[in-house]
Amino acid sequence: MSGYRKADVEHEVDYLIIGSGVAGLTFALNVGKFGKTVILTKKNRAESNSNYAQGGIAGVMSDDDSIEQHAEDTLIAGAGLCYPKAVEVLVAEGPERIRDLINLGAIFTMAEGDPTGTVLALGREGGHSKNRIVHSVDRTGWECERTLLNAARDVENLEILEHFFVLDLAIASTESGDVCCGAFALEHLTGNIHLFRAKQTLLATGGCGRVYLHTTNPAIATGDGVAMAYRANAKIANMEFIQFHPTALFHPEGRSFLISEAVRGEGGILKNLGGERFMQKYHPLAELAPRDIVARAIHAERTSRNESNVVLDVTHLGREFLESRFPTIFQRCLSLGIDISQTPIPVVPAAHYACGGVWTDLDGQTSIDGLFAAGEVACTGVHGANRLASNSLLEAMVFGYRSALTALKSAPANTKSNPKLSLPEATDTSATEDVAGIRLQLEETMDRLVGIVRSNADLNTAHDEVAKLDVIISAMAGKEVSADVWEARNMVTTGSLIVQCAQMRHESRGLQYNTDFPETLESERHATVVTRGQK
Repeated sequence: MSGYRKADVEHEVDYLIIGSGVAGLTFALNVGKFGKTVILTKKNRAESNSNYAQGGIAGVMSDDDSIEQHAEDTLIAGAGLCYPKAVEVLVAEGPERIRDLINLGAIFTMAEGDPTGTVLALGREGGHSKNRIVHSVDRTGWECERTLLNAARDVENLEILEHFFVLDLAIASTESGDVCCGAFALEHLTGNIHLFRAKQTLLATGGCGRVYLHTTNPAIATGDGVAMAYRANAKIANMEFIQFHPTALFHPEGRSFLISEAVRGEGGILKNLGGERFMQKYHPLAELAPRDIVARAIHAERTSRNESNVVLDVTHLGREFLESRFPTIFQRCLSLGIDISQTPIPVVPAAHYACGGVWTDLDGQTSIDGLFAAGEVACTGVHGANRLASNSLLEAMVFGYRSALTALKSAPANTKSNPKLSLPEATDTSATEDVAGIRLQLEETMDRLVGIVRSNADLNTAHDEVAKLDVIISAMAGKEVSADVWEARNMVTTGSLIVQCAQMRHESRGLQYNTDFPETLESERHATVVTRGQK
């Protein structure tokens, strides 16, 4: 049987937020004035997926655009699997959330030649029919994070605790079902386990890209929120839809980073290593096609030509424009010896964004009372089978805000319950793998077998390989409560959920392309939902 561990230190708060990205901070700013609020983050407060978002925020901010057009673009990208009501909420409420950021002091790029200095420079990215991308040059996520963190400093009841690794949710069983009443966290500095009892808890832990070997995600994106929600028996949905960003830098030293969608939006051209433009063969929108199509086209081009990468050519745009529009990308590439005004950028697709996650309703409520989720960790139904570019920061703000309003009105969880940290069964194992070795095996398995193009045989092999890793890491977690071990356990759990959902979908749709099920079928037009007790 599994063991239990009592907390060394206990706290009582009104609102507990796990994660310090845009979703978590938006929630915090809207509940902090009404009760004691704590944000837990496993690294520094500014270290989040949001902080690395280059492209921008999609929103209807001009007279020649409309809510209906933004909704239509989102639905088309989602390949028939978006929840229309969630899309309607996103695009209708999004402009107001962008204005909230501006009112808090966010500095976005303004249109050139506007004498009033009040007109936003709106970019365009793949899948959008209009210019609607609000951006701060090529570091929009950083600007959003900076703005929200500055605002958080003025909230008296809000505390951000850095270097607290959340181990698991605190779940109490009641006659009406399970209720989340906070979370257990490991304090890096002391090694103490803290129980934060909370009336309402928000999961805002970001994505899971690090379960893949090649990813644009920062080191923190290890699927922690999805894994702990799954262990708590929450519904998890659509994990098979992992968006591979078409253009991550390909570098022999492995120093990959994102080359924003906006680069193609401004006229970047994809070419194979023979110097031939190829996207027009795959889609009428060419480089501006939805991301899943561009990623598969690059995969097909590389495979057919047996080439390691393709290139993104922006040399025709000129140095002055590139340095002003994409200063971060320009300097990062230059530091690696690539002058993008003179040389095309070598790129490959890399795991970028999870369209699935912890299932929520339109107000961010999960299937467990007292537990909300917002941002990339959540599955709101907005993205369907493929996320439209720059809808992610928008979703984080819109549903972080809606979650906060609902949490303020919800009946509080019973913080007097007596939850204990449940340890996995500490079985003996003859394996001598270290944590780094387990992570690498998982990353290589996911890259090799659960990538842009999949097959039944590959998924079956991936299932078996991940299951073996799960036995090993669970045994280790039962013996050692450490951030390294439990983070690796979260990665393995998340990888397993991606494989499981991919096996459940017997078609190809959006980001899931299975060579054994190449057709898109109306009978498969539904979410893949899993829970821990599911057979």
